Formats: sequence, C-alpha cells, structure tokens
Amino acid sequence: MKLIRFGEAGNEKPGVQLPDGTKIDVSAFAEDYTERFFETNGLARLEEWLKINQSNCEVVGDDVRLGSPICRPSKLVCIGLNYAKHAAEAGMKIPNEPVLFFKSTTAIVGPNDDVIIPKGSEKSDWEVELAVVIGKKASYISQDEVMDHVAGYVLHNDVSERAFQIEKEGQWCKGKGCDTFAPLGPFMATKDEIEDPNNLHLWLKLNGEMMQDSSTSDFIFNIQESISYISQFMTLLPGDVISTGTPFGVGLGLTPPVYLKPGDVMELGIEGLGVSKQNVIAYPGK
Repeated sequence: MKLIRFGEAGNEKPGVQLPDGTKIDVSAFAEDYTERFFETNGLARLEEWLKINQSNCEVVGDDVRLGSPICRPSKLVCIGLNYAKHAAEAGMKIPNEPVLFFKSTTAIVGPNDDVIIPKGSEKSDWEVELAVVIGKKASYISQDEVMDHVAGYVLHNDVSERAFQIEKEGQWCKGKGCDTFAPLGPFMATKDEIEDPNNLHLWLKLNGEMMQDSSTSDFIFNIQESISYISQFMTLLPGDVISTGTPFGVGLGLTPPVYLKPGDVMELGIEGLGVSKQNVIAYPGK
C-alpha cells in the first residue's frame, strides 16, 4: 500500500495511491497518518476498510498538491556520512559508529513544494536519501527486531546549508533544519512493497544533469544496524522518520563546489518510492 496526503499546505487529507497509479481520497476513514494511526495498527485497519469502501472513494486529480505522506512526526532523525564515497568527498573519515543528527519537523514539506534558500545562505546543497518510517515504538531493539518496527519507506531530499552546518561551530542541525529543507514523498510505501531496502537504486538530477547515482547497497551501516543503534539512545515512536544518509555527488564535493541558486530544479527518485521535484527559490524579500 502507498500512503499519500494531499491538498493545501496545513490542511492535507489522507489518501492512497493504487497499484495503477490512481490516487484516491480516504478522508472517510477519518484518520490522518499520525503517530496514533501507526500506533493503533492503522495500516491493517485501513487495508480492511478499503476492501469495503474503496469504490466509494473520490479520485484525486494529478493537479492536486501532494503533502508529506506522514503527518508531523515526533522527530526526524538522520544518519550522516553513511556512504564511504560521500564521506570522502566531504573530507571526513569513515565513522566507526553511525553519525546522528536531527532535522526540524518544521522543515518538512511536500515532495514537489518549492525549496527556499534561507536568509543569509550561500552554500545550500542537495542530498537524495532513503527514509524509514517507524511503525511501532522502538527502544533498545536488536537488529533482528528492526523490521518488526518498520512501517514503510519514503523518498527524502535532505537539503543542507553547508556554511550553517560546518562553519558555524559544527552544529549540523543549524544547516539541516531550515524551512522547506525536508521534502518527503510522493508517497510512503509500506514495507511489503520494498523487497530489500538495503539494495535500492537512488539518484538526483540538478537542472537535468545527473549528480547522484548510486545504491543503498553502498551503506556503511544498513537499515537494521542503523535503527537498532539509534534505539539505544532514544525511543523511536510510531510515525518517526529515520533518514539513512546520502551517496556521493553532492555540491560540496564537486571541484569547485556547486551550490543551489534560485531557478534551479532538483529531481530525485528511489527505486519503488517514486520521484519528486523541487524548484529552488530565493528567501522572500532577499
């Protein structure tokens, strides 16, 4: 099953994308895709509800805006330097343990919403990433238990401001949590839709030019290792999003570096998780 949320920003409704690509409105199910939805076995309940009610659901047009497929998670946890070539292009050593940081949940936007270059930014960058959505509360879980706690997967562009991230006392969260810096979607695919999340093709184009083209098989720490590790330090709640790192090909690693500017277009995708597209615009009034 593929979950979508659609409509005006801040007033999204829940929906489902069918296997043929048709999107339908499931507002009559009367639940958004929140922590409580996942916590109370919402995926199974929605699947049963659709068996009876799908034919009565209205079709959502392709011209309707898509929002984040997850309604404001309690946290968005990210893993840095999780591909060896990306660590090398960033000039950093391969970590012995996962590098963790947070993105602000206020950074979350829809998959095709504009990305705004923040006020004072000169080094905004792109990062295609596979993100995992937690389905069940997880604390101190083993690697063998991880998949029992996964609800599904979603495409994420971990947009980053490198000067804020690296040059301002090394506080990564400052370069990661700016408004619009976490486009998610177009949909969340439930875990049964993805055979092996540790072997997925992912890519990103800037203005039509391929910049990132890799596979999650190049992970330093795979999904099971990463989520088990995070759960040793914090409780993961249903609906939380874990972003697993980006492969090589970011603007920071180019010679000379290339950073986002107004008018740029990012297009990105992951095998089985669809494609998103963001126009880059200047901070209003800049």
